[in-house]
Amino acid sequence: MKLFKTILFMKLIFLFAIFATLLTSCMHQVTREQTILTAHRYTQVEWLPQENNVRHGPDSMGIIVHTPDVSITKHGGSRGWWRPGVPAKSMPYQWGGFDTPESFLKKIAAGSKAGDVGDAAKRLLGDAGTSAESAGIDCSGFVSRCWGLSRPYSTRKLYQICDQLTTWDDLLPGDILLNDKHVVLFVKWTRFGKNFDAYEAGPFPVWKVSAVNLPVKNLRAKGFAPWRYRGIIDWPKKPTS
Repeated sequence: MKLFKTILFMKLIFLFAIFATLLTSCMHQVTREQTILTAHRYTQVEWLPQENNVRHGPDSMGIIVHTPDVSITKHGGSRGWWRPGVPAKSMPYQWGGFDTPESFLKKIAAGSKAGDVGDAAKRLLGDAGTSAESAGIDCSGFVSRCWGLSRPYSTRKLYQICDQLTTWDDLLPGDILLNDKHVVLFVKWTRFGKNFDAYEAGPFPVWKVSAVNLPVKNLRAKGFAPWRYRGIIDWPKKPTS
């Protein structure tokens, strides 16, 4: 009986290894260069906000929406950044958002609400807190797009397609720093082991996709850890003459 259980256990381990291998081989592959270029594109989106892109209150389904325009301060929010009638640059943060630059511009032109900030109430609702009448992208949707994924993986599911790095020193362009609430995309070290450049979709420094410089100390204190997408491949090598 003990031998039977041992053999069964070994078979299960073998089958799991095959499944993991197949899952990895089916993943969309993306280079580190493509990942960073996609991230940069999100910061370069130029659009002209209008009054009909503002919302502070429920949408038609009763989902509360607060766009990160400057008037958000009147509703208990902060760090609003875009203003109707004034050209804006970069894509706004939207809870549950998964737009490309192209789909965002199309939705905004059609009157969608430009973004929707996250808060404790949104975290409790999860996907149910996402308004279909808003446009933008959230932190995990942003990383998913940068990796070329066809659907978003939440901060609580990104680990399913990633491997945790043993040390922060191993971080390379296109890797991520992740905790259960937020994710940022690593670009390069500015002070090795101390500070690094990154891209993130809000909330800091404002509710939009931004290029930022972050201290390792602060992220460690918030429970962030370094992870690597299993489908990422190294920079293409230059041909030798």
